Amino acid sequence: MNPVLLVGAFLGFLSVVIGALSEHLLQHQVSQEVWRWVMTAIRYHQIGAVTITAIGLALSVTAQPSTRLTRAAWVLSAGTVLFSFSIYAAAASGFEPLTYITPFGGITLMVGWGLLAWAAWRPSDH
Repeated sequence: MNPVLLVGAFLGFLSVVIGALSEHLLQHQVSQEVWRWVMTAIRYHQIGAVTITAIGLALSVTAQPSTRLTRAAWVLSAGTVLFSFSIYAAAASGFEPLTYITPFGGITLMVGWGLLAWAAWRPSDH
């Protein structure tokens, strides 16, 4: 089993489900500002899912998977969840203080992208 690929696929699945539910159930229940937040969250969620899936695929075709790539995938996964799901929860519940978590997700995403760049820079670490 490839856990990174599984998480990427699951996040991708959830991005479609949450996108569809948001479009049909949430859009007319929230302000334009909150709707803009939700669309940003969905966009980041989908980008994260595709990136994590790509890393999972890369890890599955190599003889010795890179610990740096794996680390980047897990940090990107955490950042995607913290960023997007804090916005989803705030929009669905109306409890906007949940968005205080969102910047931590954004920082985590930046760290994940940095780790991915580090893995590309020094790919020989297995």
